[in-house]
Amino acid sequence: MACRGRRPEHSGPPELFYDKNEARKYVRNSRMIDVQTKMAGRALELLHLPEDQPCYLLDIGCGSGLSGDYLSDEGHYWVGIDISPAMLDAALDRDTGGDLLLGDMGQGIPFKPGSFDGCISISAVQWLCNANKKSDIPAKRLYCFFSSLYSVLVRGARAVLQLYPENSEQLELITTQATRAGFTGGVVVDYPNSAKAKKFYLCLFSGPSAFLPKGLTEGNEEEEARESTFTAERVPFRTARRGVVRKSREWVLEKKERRRRQGKEVRPDTQYTGRKRKPRF
Repeated sequence: MACRGRRPEHSGPPELFYDKNEARKYVRNSRMIDVQTKMAGRALELLHLPEDQPCYLLDIGCGSGLSGDYLSDEGHYWVGIDISPAMLDAALDRDTGGDLLLGDMGQGIPFKPGSFDGCISISAVQWLCNANKKSDIPAKRLYCFFSSLYSVLVRGARAVLQLYPENSEQLELITTQATRAGFTGGVVVDYPNSAKAKKFYLCLFSGPSAFLPKGLTEGNEEEEARESTFTAERVPFRTARRGVVRKSREWVLEKKERRRRQGKEVRPDTQYTGRKRKPRF
């Protein structure tokens, strides 16, 4: 997540910044859980995956597994990679549904070619733009990351990377290396006129250029300003999603609305939408 004042990337290597204290926030801070879950949902929406078809996804910078929990809740299988042992320990304590791997994305993604149907990443890629030691060259680490990511994706698959670029030069550095690695695509900006809600999503295509989705604006959805709260207990993932139960009417309506925003043809909502059918004899 973005922080006020000094950026986390300027505090040192990510494996040191995301220690046990920081990992605890991603388990108990309800505001942080809610923001991470919403960004994961938006990233999954931008992936434009086939409807009602489980996919095998990669979560880069998976952290404590919040975004992975969203993927599981939507019926997908996933593998997460993160450089912080403390964050992965938190994910294990939460019994996340995906497989976890300790690794540095700047050294490449260690999977066989064509392993994944898509990839998401929440607030991770900008870390590659900082050199924490003399041997770190941001452009080379970015290219190593993007070239290996291009390899592990099924041809035609997408990667959606939510990031917090420090400035336009940093964003250009990231997109240039992604293009060098073979990706096409662009940057989707949600709520561009809002200092608080503005979010950047790098949408990459590992095949021919595809239609780039439009960013959300204030007219699409009202943003609520909420204070950060802490609890003594862990906040269940279901609570973070406001109690939306899979296959319920609310869940179905949210899914249909996502499909409409993607430009897909969706049947009109009726009084029977999401209604459970009686079992046949």
